Amino acid sequence: MNTSYLLLADGFEEIEALSVVDIMRRAEMEVLTVSITDSKTVTGAHGIPVIADVTFAEVDCSAAEWLILPGGMPGALNLAAKSELRELLKAQNIKGGKIAAICASPAVVLAPLGILDGKRATCYPGFEQALNKAKLSEKPVAIDDNIITANGPAAATGFGLAIVAMSKGEDVSRTVAEGMLLYSTPQPFFF
Repeated sequence: MNTSYLLLADGFEEIEALSVVDIMRRAEMEVLTVSITDSKTVTGAHGIPVIADVTFAEVDCSAAEWLILPGGMPGALNLAAKSELRELLKAQNIKGGKIAAICASPAVVLAPLGILDGKRATCYPGFEQALNKAKLSEKPVAIDDNIITANGPAAATGFGLAIVAMSKGEDVSRTVAEGMLLYSTPQPFFF
């Protein structure tokens, strides 16, 4: 299993980034946080500074298992503005590599690249118009082939568990969820 990379830009949604990294590491997946700036310190949308594992310039993400984009504003806009990241995402999609985006990022980052064309996808309410070439899902987490999207902070846990399920299987995802005391009812968070 290759390393996965969660990309951080100033203004990222903290819950959507850190809960996903936490869930993946609980599942023993190798995931690194990557600052798209020259500094490892990235400040979230709510003023929380986070120290990334590496900067974009320090790592080669071309063999990634997952490229993961948290949302948040202006975080999603900052991700979309990085041309090297746009090229990386397009290359990942062309080879059928896994991409996950939550909140505003499906609409602001992936949709303009054509990555969601014809795919079932979701995003933060109010950004749906950008998904006009996608099959809009009403679910908090949407999975279609190599793409996972989610609609916002409340879906971050399900989003992370869906990533784990796609890589390591539903049993591992369920075990992680049970360890986090998430399944008090039999219904899973993702569909």
